[in-house]
Amino acid sequence: MLVLHVVAPADVGGLERVVQLLAQGQVRSGEEVHVAAVLDRGADHLLLDLAAAGVTTHPIILPARAYWRERAATLELCRRVRPDVVHTHGYRPDVIDSGVARRLGIPVVTTVHGFTGGDWKNRLYERLQRRAYRTFDAVVVVSRPLREQLIRDGVPPHRVHVVPNAWQDTAPPLDRTTARRVLGVSEERFLVGWVGRLSSEKGPDVLLDALLQVADLPVSLSMVGNGRQRGSLAARARHLGLERRVRWHGVVREAGRLFTGFDVFVLSSRTEGTPIVLFEAMRSGVPIVATRVGGVPDVVSPAEAALVPPDDPSALAAEIRAVYRDPAAARGRARRARERLLREFGVAPWLDRYEAIYQLVRRATPAAVAP
Repeated sequence: MLVLHVVAPADVGGLERVVQLLAQGQVRSGEEVHVAAVLDRGADHLLLDLAAAGVTTHPIILPARAYWRERAATLELCRRVRPDVVHTHGYRPDVIDSGVARRLGIPVVTTVHGFTGGDWKNRLYERLQRRAYRTFDAVVVVSRPLREQLIRDGVPPHRVHVVPNAWQDTAPPLDRTTARRVLGVSEERFLVGWVGRLSSEKGPDVLLDALLQVADLPVSLSMVGNGRQRGSLAARARHLGLERRVRWHGVVREAGRLFTGFDVFVLSSRTEGTPIVLFEAMRSGVPIVATRVGGVPDVVSPAEAALVPPDDPSALAAEIRAVYRDPAAARGRARRARERLLREFGVAPWLDRYEAIYQLVRRATPAAVAP
């Protein structure tokens, strides 16, 4: 089978990690895999990593909002490569590029990683994306709440498939001392770790408010990631008197290697699919405090992590304080979380699920690619 993935990658994130893991796994399984990446700059690190793994990559470098040129480039690529399945990832390929494949009679699959809301423009894009899903041959969602939402949006239930994300080690974690040195945090500090995009749906502001409530403890916070709210969050930290406690690390490649330096990892999101960053925390054996949103409760139970409501800094603060006061109980949850990760979220069955979905849509789509 020849599979063409189409993605408009960001610098780093769960969507990009899923595309990478899926494409590399399919190559190892003997498929011919191509990845087209729509970029507004030179070749992204994602393409470099994929090419090294035997994936054929196609950078489509265009200025922002050059949508007709993007469609034309995708059309030319599909006619030249003649894929058996086109798999889109993210709102831009879902809305702009999927129709090109359908026009050529190629079955189209998408993976829905979640919705972020945000400003009016982003909400408009997401509305167009959710409407487009009604025409896809298969819509893969990474959590059960997403399936229910898309069915309410009018996507036929038989076309919606729940496939939670998978985990595979990409780089060994650093030892605790080295990780703390890289993070620039002394051993005597109790370190709260947060990793993600600095935007509203990830709830970094909620964690800052929670940090204020545990300021009587020797707590520091490492914020790993970047985003449009970086400046306003730094200003918020100054306003709260927390600027000496918070370190802003920006985007760090292979950030999962640093989790061993955390005393607790906090996922403060307002919305999620199945977050890859949660898998990274589980792998590292760090105690987890996470909001009970999206697919998070399907990945960790209260036996494996402290789960709290979203938008509740007091609940976050209480669980951070509990980890500080009873580290043995927290380490027990962390050990069970690691065991569950290794037991339930392997790559091989995950790849099998996608293979079955591809075969299903191929059988249901007899038309051939136009010359």
